[in-house]
Amino acid sequence: MGFQPASAPFFQTLFLGIALSAWLSMLHPAPAFAAKTSLDLGMSVEPTGLDPTIAAPVAIGQVTWQNIFEGLVAIDETGKVQPQLASSWEISSDGLTYRFKLRTDVRFHDGQVFDSSTAKFSLDRARGKDSINPQKRFFQSIALIDTPDPATLVLHLSAPTGSLITWLGWPCSVMVAPQSADDDKTRPIGTGPFRFVSWAKGDRVELARNADYWNKAVAIRLERVTFRFIADPQAQAAALKSGGVDAIPEFAAPELMPSFSGDPRLTTKIGNTELKVVAGMNNAEKPFDDKRVRQALMMAIDRKTVVDGAWSGLGTPIGSHYTPNDPGYIDLTTRLPYDPEKAKALLSEAGYPNGFTFTIKSPQMAYASRSAEVMQAMLADIGVTMKIEPTEFPAKWVQDVMTNRAYQMTIVAHAEPMDIDIYARDPYYFNYRNPAFDALMKKVQETTEPAGRAGIYGEAQTILAEDVPALFLFVMPKLGVWNKKLKGLWENEPVPSNVLTNVFWEE
Repeated sequence: MGFQPASAPFFQTLFLGIALSAWLSMLHPAPAFAAKTSLDLGMSVEPTGLDPTIAAPVAIGQVTWQNIFEGLVAIDETGKVQPQLASSWEISSDGLTYRFKLRTDVRFHDGQVFDSSTAKFSLDRARGKDSINPQKRFFQSIALIDTPDPATLVLHLSAPTGSLITWLGWPCSVMVAPQSADDDKTRPIGTGPFRFVSWAKGDRVELARNADYWNKAVAIRLERVTFRFIADPQAQAAALKSGGVDAIPEFAAPELMPSFSGDPRLTTKIGNTELKVVAGMNNAEKPFDDKRVRQALMMAIDRKTVVDGAWSGLGTPIGSHYTPNDPGYIDLTTRLPYDPEKAKALLSEAGYPNGFTFTIKSPQMAYASRSAEVMQAMLADIGVTMKIEPTEFPAKWVQDVMTNRAYQMTIVAHAEPMDIDIYARDPYYFNYRNPAFDALMKKVQETTEPAGRAGIYGEAQTILAEDVPALFLFVMPKLGVWNKKLKGLWENEPVPSNVLTNVFWEE
């Protein structure tokens, strides 16, 4: 049977229908591709809890800071302090009174109101006798807190504290609500742009966008965020390449970074951090109670070789507990330069001509174990035997080193910004005592002028470079790998964090 042409009326109807459809499509165009609104973000370390005001591990803040919890002030990506739950503040000329103007339209995720009484509760909880805040010292100069009205908070200090405003921007200083604070460790409730949804321990934490977020000037474009905990670097790389995770802002294996260069979906970033890798010594225990021994060990270490061997050359050698990002930084790596022969001579002078044997507690993290192995070989060259004891982090390490001081040497990356003052803390795991250094740390808090503070920090760095209470090794970079369409993640890290407020997917 041959083809039968349709009748003319049929074709007229068909053409009219096509024309009508085209006209309607111009009036109501098809929706464009909608941008993705969920994010799967990978982390190497799972937090031990979700309340940064009661425990120190940085992973807590990396999940909750600026996402769930907020502070009176915030620290931005450049390290500058910005208003947050306090819209403004004034400091008296003598540095003893801080008056904060608080926002009046803020509620916690469960409806509790944020006001001056809440702020007072949070700070009293942080500074109180029974406080377990990891940075309780930040709040010790607060002698009295007044709340003249719901929108005004007044702090009266016992002594000038030049770093207070910066400290109030840290994760340990976030605002918590009286009715929910006790449960924040497992069910955190804050004022931030994301609400806590669930925590499947060993696997993930899930957050959802806070539709009632107080800051209407910010458009939160992510609807749902999942933090996935992946300890193994190879598994991290596989998850990135397969799309199992969208981003790992702190990738754990620098040697694998080149493997992403050929993937058109992914981008790599190398940013700045405050992560100072140091090998701390128990200064109260022989032989580390002798400065000559500590100096000898420092001169036995070639920092560049440590960076190359431990972190594929991606790091900045340092000569003190300070980073090039910080005001008043001095490059002191030549103060006690690599010189094995001079190191041997110092050991002989100190009474150890044949060296000695000691143990280093090394947290089970790649940078620590690799650095320890490189150091072990270098110290052997001057007759010193270093035994490496792998130590589970954080629980076992915190118990042995921070709490019990039951160690000879350890190695860890200190993440706190400008935390050079840890060498003046009493007690602290170094067991280091130097009244001249302590006096500088007091003086810097009494000084408000930036140039003056920078000069004091320079003096403090020089003392540590000479005294060597720890072997100062290198600053770790922030190695980020994420989907090229993902925008707004911080490339630099003035505070350990994964701030998601301005993160979005490009259409």
